Amino acid sequence: MPNEKRVAYVTGGSRGIGRAIVHALAGANCHVVAAARNAQTLEVVVAEEKSAGHSVEAQTVDIANAPALAASIEGVVAQHGRLDILVNNAGITRDGLFLRMEDKDFDDVIATNLKSAFVAARAAARSMIRARWGRIINIGSVSGIIGNAGQVNYSASKAGLIGLTKSMARELSGKQVTVNCVAPGFITTDMTEVLPPMIREKVLELIPLKRFGEPSDIAAMVAFLAGDAAAYVTGQVIAVDGGMSM
Repeated sequence: MPNEKRVAYVTGGSRGIGRAIVHALAGANCHVVAAARNAQTLEVVVAEEKSAGHSVEAQTVDIANAPALAASIEGVVAQHGRLDILVNNAGITRDGLFLRMEDKDFDDVIATNLKSAFVAARAAARSMIRARWGRIINIGSVSGIIGNAGQVNYSASKAGLIGLTKSMARELSGKQVTVNCVAPGFITTDMTEVLPPMIREKVLELIPLKRFGEPSDIAAMVAFLAGDAAAYVTGQVIAVDGGMSM
């Protein structure tokens, strides 16, 4: 029997921002498919959410593998009879000065951060178009808005997500499918925890609110955009960055 709850698919759902998004959407009475490469970590996520009374399942997939990602999403649609919400959250970094950057480091970041969002959205949109209701939410970065030294590959991938978001929003608007981009600033995750104290202090000087964000700050914005209250919001890039990019 098709799932009566709205079904959400979240890439990179095993940790950090993605983990918080899974929790927020599950708490909003969605059935959430958490997708990531690490099966063991996903098992922990599913167990934690089920213990909280939430409806969550795992999909082990490498999102950089386009055929596997598309097959995963198509399988979810076949199983549940619908896919209402897609959150393209998974991403990687391969930082370095661009003059020394290897082609592979550039290509891998683009494939994981940008191409995967295109592949996932293309696979998910068909179900949304049929239902005449859908939400596609891409997780970008302030690096895609203002750039960041040492991250030309990452910044390019996140800037590309902005163009992808706006173009898809125009193509899908007539079918009542919205497409938006959430651009986090510095969020407390595994990546920011390893920053040296001196770098952390310099970053904090750039943030008007004088603190790093929490994954829950991003998840709250995603939950809003995924719901009925955001029906008139599409093609937007919303920075959740403590004022860093204003």
